[in-house]
Amino acid sequence: MEHQPEPTVLFQESVSPYQPELNRLIALAEGITQAEGRIQTIVPFLKIVRNTHQTPPIPAVLTPAFCLILQGAKRVHFGPDIMDCHPGNFLASAIKLPASAQIIGATRQSPYLGLRVDFTTKEIASVMAEAEINIKPQDDELNISAFVGKSDADLLESFIRLLELIDRPQKVHFLSGLIKREMLFHLLSGDYGHLFFQQMFFDQQADGVGRAITWIGENYNRSFTVEELARETNMSVSGLHHKFKAMTMMGPLQYQKQLRLQEARRLMLSGSMDATTAAVEVGYKSPSQFSREYRRLFGLPPLQDIKALQTGFAANAFEIS
Repeated sequence: MEHQPEPTVLFQESVSPYQPELNRLIALAEGITQAEGRIQTIVPFLKIVRNTHQTPPIPAVLTPAFCLILQGAKRVHFGPDIMDCHPGNFLASAIKLPASAQIIGATRQSPYLGLRVDFTTKEIASVMAEAEINIKPQDDELNISAFVGKSDADLLESFIRLLELIDRPQKVHFLSGLIKREMLFHLLSGDYGHLFFQQMFFDQQADGVGRAITWIGENYNRSFTVEELARETNMSVSGLHHKFKAMTMMGPLQYQKQLRLQEARRLMLSGSMDATTAAVEVGYKSPSQFSREYRRLFGLPPLQDIKALQTGFAANAFEIS
């Protein structure tokens, strides 16, 4: 048997120097909900994520958000590479990015806990402009469009104030938005600002790889060739493929395929469509090809997978938190 290379762990850190702040956040989160899964709070952009058991790698999609790990560990797989996330770390992405994620070591006595804050590119741009933040890339190399960072005291204090605000619902609408902007300011002006810059604003650069990623996200149900996408974004085919893969760990057509399959899975689980209708909705012309590619990604044929999701732990596992 051919020897397979060991995966590269892109980030690993197990001890946070801010355990008192994390303990406070754990107490606040557990006081708000002890339900399983991803729980929407009264703060529109904030979810509490709680898992009481370990999971295998589950295919899902990173969406524009940053997720703070309070307790337990998460491992995110991007192709052959791995990101390990421990208490005090945050996982951030500013594009839709297919990946697989698993919860490690969670139990009923010591569940995995995380806080997820959703944001938009417009919010990032607004904070940069108002705060006059001028970010320069650290080098000319593209990096994968997701990263793990270490939270600091300022960021954790912002999260504490945000969770405490939930007990004051009359103030949530106004003050939560201000706290969110403060969080984004800390992230943009700190050690990881250049990574946000790469993800958020590369579509303004001449190479157009950001435009290509955005275009596929908006047109994933349309057929296209890499040559057509290269012309659309004013890039060479080789340049597009190289830079696209650097940011997403996959080529444009594979990226489109995973977005299609994830959306079909969501539509079927919602009960709004059967497998054949969902396949057509996301752009497949051949039901057999859809079923084959679906099974290759998720491990089961569509109907079996949906039944397993409806009765199992992965019922809301379309986004990585």
